[in-house]
Amino acid sequence: MTAFSVLIVNYRSGPWLARCLDALDRQTRDDFEVIVVDNASTDGSAAAARGRTRVRLIEAGTNLGFAAGNNLAARHACAPWLVLLNPDAVAEPDWLAALAEGIARHPTAAAFGSTQLSWDDPGRLDGTGDACHVLGLAWRSGIGRPAAAVPPDHGVFAACAAAAAIRRDAFEAAGGFDESYFCYFEDVDLCFRLRLAGHDVVQLAAARVRHKGSAVTGRASAFAVYHGTRNRLWTFVKNMPGPLVWLLPLHLAVTALMLPRALVRGTFGPTWRGLRDGLAGLPAVLAERRRVQAGRRIGWRRLAGTLAVSPLAALGRRPVPVPLGPSPGPII
Repeated sequence: MTAFSVLIVNYRSGPWLARCLDALDRQTRDDFEVIVVDNASTDGSAAAARGRTRVRLIEAGTNLGFAAGNNLAARHACAPWLVLLNPDAVAEPDWLAALAEGIARHPTAAAFGSTQLSWDDPGRLDGTGDACHVLGLAWRSGIGRPAAAVPPDHGVFAACAAAAAIRRDAFEAAGGFDESYFCYFEDVDLCFRLRLAGHDVVQLAAARVRHKGSAVTGRASAFAVYHGTRNRLWTFVKNMPGPLVWLLPLHLAVTALMLPRALVRGTFGPTWRGLRDGLAGLPAVLAERRRVQAGRRIGWRRLAGTLAVSPLAALGRRPVPVPLGPSPGPII
């Protein structure tokens, strides 16, 4: 039986895809398949997926983006667990084994994140799950902290899609990734919807990958800044339940406060365009909000308990442990 379908979306990743696939060849488990969606790469990187017995290569013919690319891969998957892996993430040999052991320890969770070690300095962390603030800001926790300080398994708001496992039936029930996002913030958005449906998200200490991080797009590129700004607004409006959604003016105020800093950093243009296009897209997002909130299975108080409240948590990109398991609260 195939336990895992490993989904990789490739777009001009250079030598990274070959490194990623070579690491999967070294896994201690063999009950998995690999599906690579190539988004019309022009650098020859897709060739690394050809001729491998375990790999299915789907050539999209155009750049679908990360969200739609993963949805396409998921439609071709046959396993009960979808394992998302970026081409710039190189898994430890026991990565899938650690995911399987974590799934067995936490049978009620629908998504699992991996410990991401810095490619350049594996003694440092590249992330231990995504945290989300009540005002809609989100960040990858633990970046730059010593790898020896990785906490035991714990709840997180969202699993970083660079290396994560999601139960297939929960993924499909949530509607998969929102393809309008193209890329960036789509993992936070998906896990937000999983949480609204009552699912836990668990960060696994022993499931480890080395991650270069934005090796293709660039962490502070205009592309990343634009999509991050736009999609952050859409995620807040679509998913935040009432009465928390009425904090939207504060969300917009925080975004406005980022503009002077963006001017200094040379990213004012993409930040402004992201905010502008985010506001222009709100009619469609509000229509999607009605669908998402109609399917909500937890009360707003329980959701609020998974969010950071202190502004210092966001400023310091602090880890925000999230309680696991059901908690009381009406669906309102």
